[in-house]
Amino acid sequence: MFKPNFTVSPHLLANIKRIAQLVTELNNRHFPEIVLLDLERKARAVSAHSSTSIEGNPLPLTEVKRIMKYAPEHVRDSEREVLNYNQALDYLNKLLKEKSYSFDLKLILSTQKMVTANLISKSKSGHLRQEPVFVNNPLTRKPIYFPPDHSDVQRLMQELVGYVNSNKGKLDPLIVAGLFHKQFVIIHPFIDGNGRTARLATKMLLARMGLDTFNLFSFENYYNQNVTKYFEMVGLVGNYYDLKDKVDFTPWLEYFTDGIIDELLRVSGELSKSVGAPENSLEPHHKIIIDYITKHGFIKDKDYALLTTRARPTRSLDFNKLIKLGRIEKQGKGKATFYRLKQ
Repeated sequence: MFKPNFTVSPHLLANIKRIAQLVTELNNRHFPEIVLLDLERKARAVSAHSSTSIEGNPLPLTEVKRIMKYAPEHVRDSEREVLNYNQALDYLNKLLKEKSYSFDLKLILSTQKMVTANLISKSKSGHLRQEPVFVNNPLTRKPIYFPPDHSDVQRLMQELVGYVNSNKGKLDPLIVAGLFHKQFVIIHPFIDGNGRTARLATKMLLARMGLDTFNLFSFENYYNQNVTKYFEMVGLVGNYYDLKDKVDFTPWLEYFTDGIIDELLRVSGELSKSVGAPENSLEPHHKIIIDYITKHGFIKDKDYALLTTRARPTRSLDFNKLIKLGRIEKQGKGKATFYRLKQ
């Protein structure tokens, strides 16, 4: 059975409390819908870029954004990696919204199949490895870690998934997600796609605690800032069978939660700057509309015309901006059109 060795150190405990505080602060703030949609697009691109870059993909973020926007039919392997990762993000995010998934080995296999589609043979895509592998040092390209034998992989993965599900509600979800991430990398269950699959599955676990990393931020971005440090923290050096009972997960859990705090602070700063940007800020005439609706429940264009000297086309632009910012919504048609605060 998987029985990880870790300690809830003062550092780890402080990080867990800090993350809860930051998430609460973000949830209690109102952000315009247009700002959130823009941040979601950026987060999706950053996730795809960072997670593939960690594995050696050379494409810069600008190129990743272009590929995700146009999704060309004929692509190189480096471009295929990005498209596959984005497809997996879309698929898993859809499952989360529909709440129609179980966190099990089947989900993990399907995720690996998506990230490796058309990059490795079909017999190895969506299937646990059936052969030995080793992990190279990314700098020297020499073997530094020998994962468990392929005959043990299925049992180890079932034990890991069982541990995750049996500890839901017992251990802090951040700890569970962190333990899963490192142990998954230690098992190295696939021929290829282990890192990308581990990070996507970790996103699913974090989302179960309300920390939705699909939409607003990318914890992969933290790892990509210092890939060498990430590999040192998440991996092992030596033979699995010599190390399996000696692994202390505590340093990794501290690093794992450090990364989430770093990214939450970055996103919080971006949101604050976006809200203060001219295109997202409210002018006095916009506040007139909001105040009127707050007092009367709704507003029509003829009501607004009595409150301002702005011409009809300009009044229409004012309403449209507030709709884009997610502050109001349009109801009715023609002369019966009115606007109310968005629920």
